[in-house]
Amino acid sequence: MENKEFEFKGIALNGFLMLFVNFAVLALSIYLIVNSIIVLDASDGSFGGWQLGFSILLLVVNFIMWFGHMQLEPNVAFVTTWFGKYGGTFTKTGFYWINPFYGTKKVSLRARNLDAEPIKVNDKVGNPVMIGLVLVWKLKDTYKALFEVDSQTMAATAQGQVGSDVRSIMNALERFVRVQSDAALRQVAGQYAYDDEDNKTEELTLRGGGEEINEQLEQKLNERLALAGIEVIEARINYLAYAPEIAAVMLRRQQASAIIIAREKIVEGAVSMVKMALDKLSNEEIVELDDDKKAAMVSNLLVVLCGDDSAQPVVNTGTLNH
Repeated sequence: MENKEFEFKGIALNGFLMLFVNFAVLALSIYLIVNSIIVLDASDGSFGGWQLGFSILLLVVNFIMWFGHMQLEPNVAFVTTWFGKYGGTFTKTGFYWINPFYGTKKVSLRARNLDAEPIKVNDKVGNPVMIGLVLVWKLKDTYKALFEVDSQTMAATAQGQVGSDVRSIMNALERFVRVQSDAALRQVAGQYAYDDEDNKTEELTLRGGGEEINEQLEQKLNERLALAGIEVIEARINYLAYAPEIAAVMLRRQQASAIIIAREKIVEGAVSMVKMALDKLSNEEIVELDDDKKAAMVSNLLVVLCGDDSAQPVVNTGTLNH
């Protein structure tokens, strides 16, 4: 896309110098007005009339010149127009004077945060999820921001009047960013599942995607916001959860999956411990066990090792001789 923004090429004079000139012209015009009145009272000559007319004209010009002063802070710009035609963007920091017939609109080039409220989106498999984002953005192209998108109309819709000050313009652009971020978030979230519930695939998910999902979200946002001359510095998903209507069901499913995985680990460890016990008893010839006794021992050890409650010891005295 063609970059139509360019630096202001008109005359920009030192503001303090022009402040002194304006005061001098004001003083001169007042002196000429007073002097012309004295001359008119003293004689009926036409010189006093011409002098009075010139001094009034000089006073009007001086009044207009006062509107040419402008003061810029770092990362703030003035977008200028010359009777409707774009005249360039003024970004020099300090106190300056330009032709007062230039129209100017002040915009901020500083970074801004947007913490979007979580929205409900259907993921790839159709599950409703709540997802939110936070992004950092700033204005990069002032021409596109003011002339490619109707930011003034957006400001009028929200505030009841068309604003031209920096706050109303930036608030209008922020609303544009909010709407486009909502659309980009829905687009990205709809391409992936919330989670790989059964751990059977290696597909990218919203929960496990991490930086890859954030990078795709940032790319989509930059594509959408380039029209308004806005650059996204960083975009991240800061909230991700199942929608309330299925949250309880999904929680029970996750708990069941966790219990199954935990039981598998417990059984795996218990079998390993039983095998180690049998091998140790056999290698050290502590006791000789036939197959039935081995089976009974394995059963008892598995019950003890895999049970949720603590085992209660039972003393078997049935084989003791009296």
